[in-house]
Amino acid sequence: MTDLATPPATETDTKRITMFGAEWCGDCRRSKKLLDTLQVDYDYVDLLLVEDGADRAHVISGRTQIPVILFPDGTHVVEPSDSTLHAKLTELGSIR
Repeated sequence: MTDLATPPATETDTKRITMFGAEWCGDCRRSKKLLDTLQVDYDYVDLLLVEDGADRAHVISGRTQIPVILFPDGTHVVEPSDSTLHAKLTELGSIR
């Protein structure tokens, strides 16, 4: 995991998974734990530490819920279940 304070030129320019979240959010902690357990390499944008992080997440999802997880194929999920996140990671070839 890489903490990301400076965004790529545009969010969809990234070739990495980017998760927008906050430590106080239970869904964020759960998704982060799954990514870490599966040893997925991703960037983490902490909404409490990155000034425009919440705005960036909102632009991607059009919603205010977190986590927002952006994938290299330009798709995203908001508040995913573990099974939904696992399925997407499998689809992308991020895990086996």
